[in-house]
Amino acid sequence: MKANQCVRQKLSKSMLSLLIFLGAVGLIITGFTLLPIVGFILAIPVTALSYYVYKLHLNEQCEIEPI
Repeated sequence: MKANQCVRQKLSKSMLSLLIFLGAVGLIITGFTLLPIVGFILAIPVTALSYYVYKLHLNEQCEIEPI
């Protein structure tokens, strides 16, 4: 496996989780300013979704094999 083969998949996975995390931060800010309870309640699952997307495994070609 070449190192640059999976760059696009890793980059898209990281960018997607970053965008979801930024959405969670936006909900937290909304929780402070507009909707105190609703913003925080929605921010928790969105943060968990961001973590889940970040930890997703790529396809078999892009996996790092244990030594």
